[in-house]
Amino acid sequence: MTMLNLTADQVLTTTRAVRKRLDFDRPVEASVIDECLEIALQAPSGSNSQGWHFVVVTDQDKKDKIAALYQQTFADYAAGPAQPTKLHTDDPAMAHTQQKVLSSAQYLADNMARAPVLLIPCCSGRIDTPGLPAGAISGMLGSIYPAVWSFMLAARERSLGTCLTTLHLNHEAEIAALLGIPDDISQIALIPVAYTKGTDFKLAPRKQLDNILHRNGW
Repeated sequence: MTMLNLTADQVLTTTRAVRKRLDFDRPVEASVIDECLEIALQAPSGSNSQGWHFVVVTDQDKKDKIAALYQQTFADYAAGPAQPTKLHTDDPAMAHTQQKVLSSAQYLADNMARAPVLLIPCCSGRIDTPGLPAGAISGMLGSIYPAVWSFMLAARERSLGTCLTTLHLNHEAEIAALLGIPDDISQIALIPVAYTKGTDFKLAPRKQLDNILHRNGW
């Protein structure tokens, strides 16, 4: 394990969604994953509920089955309206970036099973409970995503790459059965984890702050 000794600002601005630069041939030590998860547990949660769970998948047969389900959904996603190149069409400068995003997303879908580790963050309760108020859903997600991001930041500092995906949730029940996840637990994401090929990551193209900032009202 290599600690990069990044500043807080560096780790926050260079933790990318890594796909093509994941090193699928280098094993990831269980101790490094555990260390990142220990850091993740310091994240805030609503009412200090700490209703999070993390399923670490390294068994190749299970990774193969999860990846196959992911690929099924990715095919629909790539043809659908949310596909990257169909976004930001009002800004021609974003076209190249969005094409790269689609290409790398396809690469990840094709190679998901090769990731040394698949991490599935979960939270207690069902976010799809009929009639659940929007505030309750927001509270549940807001109590797990800070820990997920903390894990990803900790991974970046340790030369690991991550990519937060959610397409597997179209097959959540099948994956829950595969992994023995209880019915009253919601899966939140699927994160491939691997060491990266190189550790130099830069700021990504983003919209200007002036275009999305609203002061004292919209």
